[in-house]
Amino acid sequence: MGELDLILILKMVIIGIVQGFTEPIPVSSSGHVMIASEILGLGEQGFTFAILTNTASLLAIMFIYRKDIARLAVNSLQYIRTREQTYKSDFLFVCYIVIGSIPAGILGVLLSELIAESVSMTTIALMLFVTGIALFLIRNMKGKKDESTMTAKDAILVGLGQAVALTPGISRSGATIITSIAVGLKQETALRFSFMLYIPVSLGGVVLGFTDFLDESDKAALAVPYAAAFIATLIMSYFAMRWFMGIMKHGKLIYFTYYCFLAGTLLLIFF
Repeated sequence: MGELDLILILKMVIIGIVQGFTEPIPVSSSGHVMIASEILGLGEQGFTFAILTNTASLLAIMFIYRKDIARLAVNSLQYIRTREQTYKSDFLFVCYIVIGSIPAGILGVLLSELIAESVSMTTIALMLFVTGIALFLIRNMKGKKDESTMTAKDAILVGLGQAVALTPGISRSGATIITSIAVGLKQETALRFSFMLYIPVSLGGVVLGFTDFLDESDKAALAVPYAAAFIATLIMSYFAMRWFMGIMKHGKLIYFTYYCFLAGTLLLIFF
């Protein structure tokens, strides 16, 4: 393995770390990956790479929520089979996840090319300001709804928030958490619902991107760098998510407002 190969692997690891750290937190992982790629001289990363690193983040998040996922699956099936009210809230929560995933799923398919063409550093900077303002506005909100009291209307509104996050520079986790808190969900419920929504949307992206991966002409040459990025993303996503769960528990989202304003300003100045 030559020096250039080692440098490429190191750069891919850095990109994986950036993706993994920023995916769970409300600062736009796609925007930060684009910024890091520009700084490292890698240029724009392809759709296959994005799907690969998103899959790594997905696996880390699914591992963290594995008990919730198992409970929701088992109890939903139990409700369908028995109609016992004990399982109804979990069944409805799964329905809300499906409902909330629809807007982003439809718009993602219809507008994917337009979204890709609209990516720029200026767009990312401006959307970071938008995210920062939204985080500031909900900083003191304390919702009362949990999984058992949320409604289909709440799910639709949060789903629309996730659809807005298709805009380059808008954080998916930020948009869904902000919307969840705005409709009155408790912060713990908002966090769980946000990342439960991430699962079907991300899985859909993996399925849609599989053919692109098969058509990748140089995938053999990129196998090692891509694997390194995948592992880095997986590990960093896990620890970033754990850290962010602690931030949410203590209601300190205001820190991300400051970061979004700072990052947006630096982007406008230097890019």
